[in-house]
Amino acid sequence: MELIADRIQKQIKGKIILSDVNLRLKGGKVYGFAGRNGSGKTMLFRALSGLMRIDSGSIALDGKILHKDFSVLPDLGILLENAGLYPDLTGVGNLLYLANLTKRIGREEVTEAISRVGLDPADKRVYKKYSLGMKQRLAIAQAIMEKPDVIMLDEPTNSLDEAGVEEIRKVILEEKKRGALILVASHNREDIRILADELYRVEEGRVEKQGEDL
Repeated sequence: MELIADRIQKQIKGKIILSDVNLRLKGGKVYGFAGRNGSGKTMLFRALSGLMRIDSGSIALDGKILHKDFSVLPDLGILLENAGLYPDLTGVGNLLYLANLTKRIGREEVTEAISRVGLDPADKRVYKKYSLGMKQRLAIAQAIMEKPDVIMLDEPTNSLDEAGVEEIRKVILEEKKRGALILVASHNREDIRILADELYRVEEGRVEKQGEDL
């Protein structure tokens, strides 16, 4: 599996959001993208996933062109800001609702994903009563529950305590071992250094490959 971005560009209201981005990403690896808030990390993930159209260049997954052969990546799990989960449903209820949209998985896979991120599938509290850390864990569970080919995680360890950070890092490495292509964006350099096989710096919409140090 290979995801290729070829000279992609994006402007919004005259401001350059992505500038001549070139990437060649393969399954079974974690790619880390570091940069300050507003540097373009989230916009890069929106573009690569298909959630945002680019102005020029191309994005291809295994030779098939995004916005030509499919509108969004066909087997994608993604965590972006504002997960948009239902406040009056439990964690299991939220993920079962989402799973029912695609009919690919059922309750067993949902409860497995919730357990993997350190939540209790039997917890009857509704989402609006979750702590910030619990909400973050549930958002990650929805990104991994279908065992997608491509996983994009924007600031996955936000709002997590030390134990939560360790649990989520473990999940990411398990998904890598499974063969998923994983992109992790973070301003936490430790996350990037621990998880990533390849490192990229994002700054003012430019994406540059780095060495061992960011």
